[in-house]
Amino acid sequence: MSNLQNRLKPYSKAVVKLLKNGTVYSSSSVWEELLHYQEEIQEYINVMGLELIVRKDDGLAFVTQFEDEDGNTLGLVSRRQIGFEASIVLVVLRQLLEEFDNNPTQVQATEKFISHTGIREEVELFLPEKYNRVKLLQELDTCIKRLTELGYLKIVKQEADPLYQIQRVIKDKVTIDILKDFKLKLEEYV
Repeated sequence: MSNLQNRLKPYSKAVVKLLKNGTVYSSSSVWEELLHYQEEIQEYINVMGLELIVRKDDGLAFVTQFEDEDGNTLGLVSRRQIGFEASIVLVVLRQLLEEFDNNPTQVQATEKFISHTGIREEVELFLPEKYNRVKLLQELDTCIKRLTELGYLKIVKQEADPLYQIQRVIKDKVTIDILKDFKLKLEEYV
């Protein structure tokens, strides 16, 4: 056991949390450690082809992979396909977060919450008329579960109609440009 303790750095727990979960939130026990050792952590993970992104205002930190000119990475962090239906839900959640952040009446609130029913309603409003709504709505539970596992949603209240918090990491993973492109592709698709 002393061998482990001799090899640990003061920021080891923060690095492990970043690599395991992908995201560290300000509510985490390692948040202060991450902020204090930010430069050291960045230097440490650079050799693995990773970059530390810290969004203090949003209360989160995560890692991204450096890419070469062709978009290739070292492959440490696997890219996960989430499927077209889950992508639709993700885009809807990103749009809701953008609207929330740009709403001047929401100045006091810092987090966006939405119920399961609210997600269903927003997805229905988002889809073009010709899209197969029935199929997507049947798969909605699976999509929400998948997005929760990937850290885009956090269950706040587990009830008959669960309440979720939209995680701010979604803004870095789904940019405004991606949002616009996806809407155009969806219109072309139907």
